[in-house]
Amino acid sequence: MGAVSVRPKEDHRGSAAGVVTGQDTETPTTSAPTGQATTRRRWAPRRPRLWFELMLIAVSYGTYSVIRNAAPDRVEQAQDNARWIWDLQDTLGLAFERSVNHAVEGVTWLVVTMNYYYATLHFVVTIAVLVWLFRGHPGRYGAVRLVLFATTGVALVGYYFYPLAPPRLMEGMDFIDTASVHHTWGSLSAEGTAMASVSNQYAAMPSMHIGWSLWCGVTIAVLARPLWLKALGVLYPAVTLVVIVATANHFWLDAVGGMLCLGFGYGVAWLWFGRFCYRLPRELAAEPGSVAAGAGAGAGRGRRGTGTDAGAAGPGEGEGEDTGDGRGGGGAVAPRAS
Repeated sequence: MGAVSVRPKEDHRGSAAGVVTGQDTETPTTSAPTGQATTRRRWAPRRPRLWFELMLIAVSYGTYSVIRNAAPDRVEQAQDNARWIWDLQDTLGLAFERSVNHAVEGVTWLVVTMNYYYATLHFVVTIAVLVWLFRGHPGRYGAVRLVLFATTGVALVGYYFYPLAPPRLMEGMDFIDTASVHHTWGSLSAEGTAMASVSNQYAAMPSMHIGWSLWCGVTIAVLARPLWLKALGVLYPAVTLVVIVATANHFWLDAVGGMLCLGFGYGVAWLWFGRFCYRLPRELAAEPGSVAAGAGAGAGRGRRGTGTDAGAAGPGEGEGEDTGDGRGGGGAVAPRAS
């Protein structure tokens, strides 16, 4: 039997065929500086845990509701701000909310549908998109969820410092409060209901109906595969804009405020993760221990095969563009010479 020469440990590298000589099984280190590697690990996406996400969403929404509804009403200031926005839109020739509101009110089935759209889909669609991300895009979930949370957080600042009466509550105007007229069940805005008594009626700027719906729409349009689903992602915020105007719940400038808040949310996620949230890997990279185990499993599968392709790719290769998880095929370990 021929003698096997052993090179220093730092020179143990796989051959072109993917065979590693010697017995060194330590996880290879990157050539990046220590500080850079540490930063990457610190900000890297982590696998979401269901119990934690449910708790986080419940606590966050509860906090959002408490702060939003605890913001001082300041009715007089809210009315002044509404009048200022209306005059500004009128100066721009874009004060069309009242015309749309009255036109829709004449079609009962349409306005009732819009009322329930406004009262329900705001929550239903947002939660559905979060579940879809959690199950299908775990590597991107944390970053895209951060966008939503940062957007909502900065909106609270607007609610507190800029009270605004929605068109339906403006004094001296003839807007129709469609939710009250048609007694929409579950509406937070219908006057005289228990829900209205616990909801701040003067927190209209910015519009989170637009902020959240645009977050949902962009996420679906970018990440979904079926063309019809992408089209729904594009249509959802557009239809929401029509609904909030037609039901006299918002000015179109409130929608602009919601878009600006969403832009802030994307900026926060980009600074936190160092990449645009949708450009992160779809799947998460395996933990160091599982990488080593996967390499051994890949080697075992290679030996059980034909035995002629020692450098055969593992099951993760070929997924780099979609998952970006860096899982390549495991190299076989050469046996020691006897």
